[in-house]
Amino acid sequence: MDLWESIILGIVQGLTEFLPVSSSGHIVLGEAILGAHSEESLAFTVLVHFATVLSTLIIFRQFIAETIRELFVPRWNEAKDFALWVVISMLPVLVIGLFFKEEVEALFEGRLALVGGALLFTGTLLLVTLWAPKQAGTITPMKAFLIGIAQAVAVIPGVSRSGSTIATGLLLGVDKGLMARFSFLMVIPPILGAMLMDTKDMVEQSQAGTLDIAITPLLGGFLAAFVTGLLACTWMIRIVQQGKLQYFAYYCFAVGAAAIGYTVMT
Repeated sequence: MDLWESIILGIVQGLTEFLPVSSSGHIVLGEAILGAHSEESLAFTVLVHFATVLSTLIIFRQFIAETIRELFVPRWNEAKDFALWVVISMLPVLVIGLFFKEEVEALFEGRLALVGGALLFTGTLLLVTLWAPKQAGTITPMKAFLIGIAQAVAVIPGVSRSGSTIATGLLLGVDKGLMARFSFLMVIPPILGAMLMDTKDMVEQSQAGTLDIAITPLLGGFLAAFVTGLLACTWMIRIVQQGKLQYFAYYCFAVGAAAIGYTVMT
């Protein structure tokens, strides 16, 4: 993987991690187009995910600081509610990560038809939000669990994590602003957990002498993912509040159909 390939893939990761078009699906498509399979893939994955987590922390730094402060108040409050929702939402994806890790990793082995079909599913889910309830409600433990199931389904490349969780929340009648904030923050613990597992694998490869890392491409990918992540996160918050997810549905339909068409023709 050279510098320009890593920058392109970093931009793809930064944009699609927050926009409802599936970062994992676009990474598979991007690697297929660029032929960018290398020994650096694992390290690259760890770094670009750290970049998007860092951009999320910066965007929501004030809310996170206030929430942490309120957690230590000796009474039940909204911060404790939010923390409980996040913990509940993690349960489905935790089961997937602990018991089906190898099966999930197999889905990323260049299966363009799978990515195409999953993008069509994502587009359909986004389009359905046009009929979401108009009332602005809060999150409940049951809603948090259902949103967590949507996040677990999004381990399939092509199913957008932000798209599926936000769409599920809106269909459950959750307030748009609250749902956008919850969707972007609920993913931080699972991503950090996955990063720790990938880092462990990377250290083992390094100790075995099978990991050859070029620093410059990794740094370029990290910076590209971080900067575009800041922009995409801010943009996505406005998009959700304005209720314009259906425009991304059309994009998912187009890219999904193209991926399937390419697979059929080749």
